Amino acid sequence: MEQEEAERSTNIVASTSEGSDLSPIARVKKLLFRQMLVGTKDGRFFLGNFHCIDKQGNIILQDTVEYRSIRRSSPSPTEQRCLGMILIPSSCRTSCHVDCSIEEQLSLIQLK
Repeated sequence: MEQEEAERSTNIVASTSEGSDLSPIARVKKLLFRQMLVGTKDGRFFLGNFHCIDKQGNIILQDTVEYRSIRRSSPSPTEQRCLGMILIPSSCRTSCHVDCSIEEQLSLIQLK
């Protein structure tokens, strides 16, 4: 059993190291339908499933929830609302995080 897990982890590392040789399009395809957290310049964050990206870098998320800070004193420091499918322009985006394993994150670092 332990040997099988070791072989599987070796295969994962090997496949992700090969992932750096993939084209940018193939690497983006691996991100489809994964949970993505996108931060914007105005301080809001959007958590949703990655649907697509265009040549300009605009991102479309589906089943998205918006999180924003509340300046007023309240029990919860953030407010959230469900939005559905949204487009986030590349000019507004400050950060982008994808829910994946550490090996996949390392292979995706080269995405440019």
